[in-house]
Amino acid sequence: MGGLGLGDRRIAMPKILVNLPPGFFVQPELSHLFARLGTLGEVRLRSWNAPGEIAADLPWCDSVLMWSWPKLLDEQLDLAVNLKFAAMLDVSQAAGRVAFRRGLPISHGRWGWSPAVSELALVLILSLLRRTGDYHAAMRAGSEKWVHAFPDDIDVSERQLTGRPVGIVGFGQIGRRLGELLGPFRCPLSVYDPFVSDDVLRGFGAVRLGLTELFERNDAVVLCAASNDGTKRLVGAEQFAAMRSGSLFVNVCRASLVDTEALIQRLGRGDILAAVDVFDVEPLPAGHVLRTMPNAYLTPHRGGGVMESVQRILSWLIDDTEAFFQNKPRKFPLTENMVNALDA
Repeated sequence: MGGLGLGDRRIAMPKILVNLPPGFFVQPELSHLFARLGTLGEVRLRSWNAPGEIAADLPWCDSVLMWSWPKLLDEQLDLAVNLKFAAMLDVSQAAGRVAFRRGLPISHGRWGWSPAVSELALVLILSLLRRTGDYHAAMRAGSEKWVHAFPDDIDVSERQLTGRPVGIVGFGQIGRRLGELLGPFRCPLSVYDPFVSDDVLRGFGAVRLGLTELFERNDAVVLCAASNDGTKRLVGAEQFAAMRSGSLFVNVCRASLVDTEALIQRLGRGDILAAVDVFDVEPLPAGHVLRTMPNAYLTPHRGGGVMESVQRILSWLIDDTEAFFQNKPRKFPLTENMVNALDA
């Protein structure tokens, strides 16, 4: 990797290596973005997964636009003798640290998933409280129950969200956006996040709680934290045991933060509900016990997976690629104080 310095970075037609899954390149909804990227420089499209595969392309490029793999570590950057800038959909802690040590500027798109993930979290909370999944399945099966005597036939397990206390574990971009979405519901908000400032919490009217206390005091707990060495199996038997009867647990971030066996044991008591979007093994095996539990509501890792997320992220990264080579400020630079919050 060549020396970067702080001087003129302008290159008439930088060589841009785009390394993304092949579906990106054939998706009509993304074609205008790749067309725009083509006006900024000479673009080479690749879909490499392994370090040995990408190695031949690294000496060629002035810039990369890629996901987080193959990781750009020392061995890869030694080959990237002309690389001046990296635009990453996401980046690992290890790659982030190597980039800062070597002076490689990175722009990231990881916040682009946050709107969709936080919306799904809100949907799952509402769905669990209002039992929309149960009602849909019953209507499809023709086994639904209609109210004949009101209010005698009301199922008290169906509840509204308005005014219910909600706890959020991890108050980064996803957690904060969820906090905004919960605003109209006037939910008392509490947060577990050792790194978030008191000023940020005050801006949301949120209180800071310890992890187990947060599970004990809220009707719904939503897991929004990143996955790294400090958060592995963060939530386990102690936290699940603290949950009050009738409360909800929602995981829209990473399965590695949860002791799944402890969750299954707690669900087995039948008095809490859980919505899970991420799993230790994906796809979830057909015979997995979670599939059999009536109080476990499962979605197949759909958190950020809407086209608007992809369009937003690519647009951000293309904007920052253009800004970098025009000596202009970038909107989404990865800063060194962000690295500890990245996934491992």
